[in-house]
Amino acid sequence: MAGVALRLFFFLYFPAVTDDSRVYADFATNWLQHGIYGNTQSGEIVPSDTRLPGYPGFLAVIFALFGLGSFRAVMLAQILVDLGTCFIIADLARRSVSDKAARIAFVLAALCPFLANYAAAVLTETLEVFFTAMALDCAVAGLDHLNQGQFHWKAWAGSGVCVAACILLRPDGGIVLIAVCLYLAYLGWKRWREQSSSIPIIKAALLAGLLALAPLVLWTLRNFRTLHHFQPLAPRYATEQDETAPRGFNRWAATWIVDYVSVEEIYWNVPGDKIDPDKLPSRAIDSAAQREATRALIDDYNESHDLTPELDARFGEIAAQRIREHPIRYYVVLPELRIADMWLRPRTELLPSDPRWWEFKDDPKGSIMAVGAGLLNLAYVGVSVLAIVWRFSSVRFAGLLVGFVVLRSTFLGSIENPEPRYTLECYPVVILFAATLASDWRSRSAGNFYQSP
Repeated sequence: MAGVALRLFFFLYFPAVTDDSRVYADFATNWLQHGIYGNTQSGEIVPSDTRLPGYPGFLAVIFALFGLGSFRAVMLAQILVDLGTCFIIADLARRSVSDKAARIAFVLAALCPFLANYAAAVLTETLEVFFTAMALDCAVAGLDHLNQGQFHWKAWAGSGVCVAACILLRPDGGIVLIAVCLYLAYLGWKRWREQSSSIPIIKAALLAGLLALAPLVLWTLRNFRTLHHFQPLAPRYATEQDETAPRGFNRWAATWIVDYVSVEEIYWNVPGDKIDPDKLPSRAIDSAAQREATRALIDDYNESHDLTPELDARFGEIAAQRIREHPIRYYVVLPELRIADMWLRPRTELLPSDPRWWEFKDDPKGSIMAVGAGLLNLAYVGVSVLAIVWRFSSVRFAGLLVGFVVLRSTFLGSIENPEPRYTLECYPVVILFAATLASDWRSRSAGNFYQSP
């Protein structure tokens, strides 16, 4: 009941319909009403591949049942999905650790405000977390049978189908498949060293991989037939065919952005809004000459708020100079800092807290809320890390679970816009390991109690 109440609290007080939500809804509406998978441009519906069809398809089903633009119905449906995720995380903990850990994992998932918050947001996160948890749970079930020398095709088929759903929601959903296949390859290598048969492992990898990637074949054929170009996923920067991706600007941003506040204040402003050069952090400038060149470029952009190819090329030139002079910073230090920010920053991006919450200026209540959310996030992540360090061997197939988190975190370090929500897909694993340590503490406390005179 507490988990339901928490999700209803966010639904009632902090519902979120963002610009991305409206883009997804536009795709869903056009698909539902006109049979065209595309967005509306200047009053016309134009076929597009800038968004994968998973989430628009989900919205189309809700809109068909409850009416176009029924965002509250979408949120209520996502609340049910999120509650289902709690059961899946518990089952994953049961298979990997114990029944006691499963009960604790369910409580931690049900009371997790970060998962509950996104259930009240018309975004892909809730469905992505659900299918990620399900894919891992099915994979663990399949691995359990492989340890007994059995190929459980239903488990691997389920994992593959869930990975397919992850990919159709967002392209980076395929990281789950990479983690599963790498772990299976490791098991196959062990079997080869032991001179045992690897046939069941090969079957598992092939079945999961084929089912995970099969929908992309249809999506690729659709794009080739309708848009006349090869696109198996979606464009990296969600650009239309006639749009030029802002590669120079994005590369420049990647030479200094490490925190979410810069994403809100600068990155999302381009194109269309002004860049305030005073909000650039000191790490964005390496010399007086570079400061002058960057200021001049920003002034030129601010005249029209239009990122022309010429301006984009100039951003690219500054980026190339910065990368050439500080390659370790660009390829190692900044990605690590972005990963740290996404994992450790207070998860208040959907709440009214000021992005600069640590300044305690205009909104002290919001800052206090951010501090509380940050401490709670640190508790979840910190206990999970302790469990990985101390109790790794007590979690079955821990290599798969930790490998997924490492792979996803490494990928996230390469993107220019570090948003905390991108690590939510890892929270089923975070909660599982936190439950592992909590169950161990509980067992030791109970043992000490019964041993006391």
